[in-house]
Amino acid sequence: MNKVNILGIEFDNYSLEEFKDRLINRLNNKLSTMVVTANPEIVMAANKDPKFMKIIRQDADLVTADGIGIVLGGKMLKTPMKERVTGYDLFTWLLEVANLRKLRVYLIGATPAVMKITKEKVAKVYPGVELVGAEDGYFKDDLTTVAKGIEKAKPDMVFAAIGFPRQEQLISLLRQKQVPAIMMGVGGSFDVFSGAVRRAPEVFQKTHLEWLYRLITNPTRFKRMLALPEFVVEVEKSEKQKNKK
Repeated sequence: MNKVNILGIEFDNYSLEEFKDRLINRLNNKLSTMVVTANPEIVMAANKDPKFMKIIRQDADLVTADGIGIVLGGKMLKTPMKERVTGYDLFTWLLEVANLRKLRVYLIGATPAVMKITKEKVAKVYPGVELVGAEDGYFKDDLTTVAKGIEKAKPDMVFAAIGFPRQEQLISLLRQKQVPAIMMGVGGSFDVFSGAVRRAPEVFQKTHLEWLYRLITNPTRFKRMLALPEFVVEVEKSEKQKNKK
């Protein structure tokens, strides 16, 4: 099963390697590609915001299960996902591809300090990457104006870390313009990449407890974490409704 519907969002049921194959194919063919890395928080936000849901359903070319909660949701609905595929893993892998192919990359998001470090690290670790944009997330222009600037830069890849749903709204504008690039919202990936925020240790990653590590190290995330139990409840409801039919 290549598609798994969880609360109205169609997830692409591919492994990390299968996602990589599809992205390389789209890159080789210069196809405009919008990737959404959706976790339970994004799913719940989309269910409460019809415009956000419409963007994901109509404009996204690939939707990954970025969060163990999504994998759990698939199991609850008896439509298991192959594996969790995180935005951060795709982001760093795509930078490697861009480095090898000497591609044009546009970065937008995070604080000015984080963007400065991210820009410097990309230049050092991926010298083959041509950074055609490295803009922090505190811009004052509207998204349409920002999208025009990105389009003008002619990037091969665009990574937006301005939080959902804004990053998806921005990429949607580029997707509708058929900008021939791989474009993905990456949330807090620049913070992790720059070292401003530490990624969960491997033991937390392997046991699918990254969410717990983030909560322990940043208690202010508690309110956001409430989306996970809410998500589980809604998945249970949808499973019961499905069984009644």
